[in-house]
Amino acid sequence: MTGTPETTAVPERPAPPPFAALRGQLHDAAAEFAGGQDALEGILLGMVDDVDRAVAEPLEIFPVCHHSPASALAMARRLREKQPKVVYLELCEDMAPLLTELRNCRLPVAVQAFASDIEGFPPDWAPLSVVAPITEASAEYQAVAYALDTPGVELVLVDRSSDHVFQWDTRHEQSGKPSPEAAEPPAEPSTEPEAALHGEAVGVEIGDLRPRFAELEQHLLRHGKVRHWSEWWHQYVEVPLGDSDHDTYRQVMFLIGSLFRRLAPGQGDRVRVDEDRERYMWSRMREHLAATGTDPADCLYVCGAFHAASRVDEFGVHGTGDFTISPRTATTWQYGLIPSSHAAIEAQFGLAAGSVSIAATEWAKNLKRTRVKPCRLEGQAGTKKRPAKTAARAPLPAPAPEATEDRLSGFLQRPPALHTLDEAELLGWSVDIVRAARRNGYLASTADAIAVFETSILLAAMRDRAKPTPYDFQDAAVTCIEKDTVPGRRDVRRLVEIMMGGDRIGQVGYDALPPLARDVHDRLAPLELNLQQRGVRRALLDMASEPDLRSCSDVLWMLRRLLPPGAARPVMGERRLGERSIQESWDLSLGTHQRALIELGYEGVSLEQVLEQRLRRTAYGSQATAAQVLAAVEDATLYLGGRRLADELGTRALEVLAGERSVDGAPEVLRRVRGLLAYYRTAEPVLPPWIESFVRAGYAHYCTLLPTAFRDEDATVGQVAAMLGFLFGMESLALSLGCDRTQLELAVAQSHPGDQAKTALLWAAQVQLGTLSRGELRARCDELLANPLVVPSYPRYLSGFVHALEPVPGLADVVVEAVSNAFGRLPDAVLLPWLPTLITTLRSNAAELAPLLIREAGRIFPARLAALDAWVPPWRAQPEGLPLPSSGAAPGATLLARYPETCDAVADLVGAGDAWAPADGRAAGPTGVALLSAHRATCDAVADLLGCAEPWAATAPAGRTPSLTDRHPATAHAVAELLAAP
Repeated sequence: MTGTPETTAVPERPAPPPFAALRGQLHDAAAEFAGGQDALEGILLGMVDDVDRAVAEPLEIFPVCHHSPASALAMARRLREKQPKVVYLELCEDMAPLLTELRNCRLPVAVQAFASDIEGFPPDWAPLSVVAPITEASAEYQAVAYALDTPGVELVLVDRSSDHVFQWDTRHEQSGKPSPEAAEPPAEPSTEPEAALHGEAVGVEIGDLRPRFAELEQHLLRHGKVRHWSEWWHQYVEVPLGDSDHDTYRQVMFLIGSLFRRLAPGQGDRVRVDEDRERYMWSRMREHLAATGTDPADCLYVCGAFHAASRVDEFGVHGTGDFTISPRTATTWQYGLIPSSHAAIEAQFGLAAGSVSIAATEWAKNLKRTRVKPCRLEGQAGTKKRPAKTAARAPLPAPAPEATEDRLSGFLQRPPALHTLDEAELLGWSVDIVRAARRNGYLASTADAIAVFETSILLAAMRDRAKPTPYDFQDAAVTCIEKDTVPGRRDVRRLVEIMMGGDRIGQVGYDALPPLARDVHDRLAPLELNLQQRGVRRALLDMASEPDLRSCSDVLWMLRRLLPPGAARPVMGERRLGERSIQESWDLSLGTHQRALIELGYEGVSLEQVLEQRLRRTAYGSQATAAQVLAAVEDATLYLGGRRLADELGTRALEVLAGERSVDGAPEVLRRVRGLLAYYRTAEPVLPPWIESFVRAGYAHYCTLLPTAFRDEDATVGQVAAMLGFLFGMESLALSLGCDRTQLELAVAQSHPGDQAKTALLWAAQVQLGTLSRGELRARCDELLANPLVVPSYPRYLSGFVHALEPVPGLADVVVEAVSNAFGRLPDAVLLPWLPTLITTLRSNAAELAPLLIREAGRIFPARLAALDAWVPPWRAQPEGLPLPSSGAAPGATLLARYPETCDAVADLVGAGDAWAPADGRAAGPTGVALLSAHRATCDAVADLLGCAEPWAATAPAGRTPSLTDRHPATAHAVAELLAAP
């Protein structure tokens, strides 16, 4: 049988998995190092599985590291090659409307979500703040710039909302634990003020990539011969990936993310939050794909490498999980852009000081070396303007899908590239750091520049590096230039950071500011100052010649009340109740405190509205005191004017005072009420009804609390003195409003203090009420000094007497006498031990009343030392009384008879030259009785008052004295003498 032979088809072998070779190598390595299959092999092979899964996903995942120049460079390349139609970005989805305002800002800035009035969260969390900083050398900015400036490209933010950031916060379960977004403490905390630009906001870690296993990080740092994580990342990831292709970059970043994920410790709360974020993002992406019908091949998902190697069921466009997104709370969120800085990013995300500045320098060098054209927003502030486009560039054809190749094996086996030493660059660094050191007070010279150059090369060689890195150069500069002390404000390490690029500080443009911030700049425009620039600007206001500047003055005083100290600082001029300056001088730094000004815009549309809201919040708070509400009344009167808000807050102060059961705020209440009363009495025709009610209620309130305060050990003597100051100082007004003084007398009578200072204060109150005379008070002080058992506690009594000057300032002379008697009577053996106690007691408890005591002492004591020996204290001198006249003699008659010429001269001047009376003082005839008949009407009036009116001498026999004189001779003679007196 003949025929053609049959041809048998040989079946094609299936292509091996892309990472089969790598799996085999890792299997052999695990068997060799671990002695068999164990957890090490599972980790190593699991990392390869994570990379294979992420690479095979139809929706291209682009893993990034936050503020990584290598990630930004790879992103710029990929966007121009792929030209995706949809860009999914790992960022809070509610921040999307703000991204278009980035073109009006100078980077770095931070996108912020802010909430002051919260619902659904613990009240002590307020205010809530979430920030996401953005720099030009970051992959997320490249994606945002490409999506916003390329027609037909949609940018979709897929990460959880700002509300969910705090909903998933572990502080709900464990109070006091840090937020899952909180960064680890930095290796070298920055002391620069720019590091606080983000405040205490929670940072959204876009592309956070740092090992959470402390032992792993220490192992990498030790074997990498570096000091901190930022230096390790720069040396072993940034530099090798700077020249790699797209596939190699992705696979390496997937591998690093999987490694850190699998070696993360068992932090259940943080791992749960990370997985929920991944479920959230993939759920949002699947919803968008289903709603728009977009092909996943035309999309790009930008996320952190840690989240790219995810193992949740919802992973991928074909995920099987069904994640339920919880609804947001009723909290009202405000959104805006705030200035950021390299130091602020480093401080918030736990990076080493200067690492972001060095990354920015590396970004600029990579762009120049690779000639990659970065993506920048059109009209971006702080960048050069690009020429106008002549025609729209046609999109590049989409590259044909290629089979996944194993790039990891070659990358991991390739020896590190030996970068040749760039002597010109290193020499320039050495010269520049010496120049900067000399400007900052260091005694650096050319020899130091040579030493820095050589030491940098030496350190790099010791660390197995052919080319010194910026960190090697920084260590060399510190070693060669910095001595024992830092002569200026900055040390050498900080000078190197500034030289490498400096701490760039962003700025939010005028168009991107909230309405309140724009309104502030518009109202301060007459000052003709560029207030958006950082630094201090001096403003001079002469309201006498330019009355229009009064509105600027009002704005500045409100800014001083609302912004942090230093934003608006008055140099000359003041604003108090009833006083307005006609000339003012201000130091303004609104550009430096731009974040605080922007956050004011989240609270209202004008300064007046924000100030009124804050005053109401203070007055109606659950912990508000009467003193705080009175302070709000004063601020409302000072800054807002009018009576509406002041009267409302004053009524609230009355309610708060009635509910207080302690006297802690009595001194502040007394001071505020005195100031407001003085203002209203001079500026208003009548007192406001609320302050009259406050004085009336306060009088009764403090009378009620006075006995308890005298006995209460927690109530200080200053607080009790302030209560008495309110009662005695407001007594006249309170009594005119219907209060009863008997209530105060009863309160003082019921007070029985046990403390020495309060006892002295009670004695002063009794002197003021008249129940204790000054003589009795002096006698009690003498008894205290005479008792050896009481002498050690005598300073406490003096402290009470000094505090008594607040309610009873007329006792200043008694207090001076008490102190002087102590110094004069006590021996040195007794006086010297308690003298320090006296000084410290008076300084700590009565410092504000000491000037009154000093003035009184200056009035009593002689002004010169020579007169002190002959000086007799007034309380020891015997008073010289006038000599009492003898019976029947007129006062001064002896003096008149002794000097008749002088008396005659005076008598001639007044026209009364009569004959002299006898020298013995007895009148020649009746002196007063004759006046009774001469002035009958006056005597009748006196008689009516005395109730003994009778007919006069007209009915009596001639020559007889009237019956009134017979019955009341003393009264008749007294009236006669009064009528005869000049």
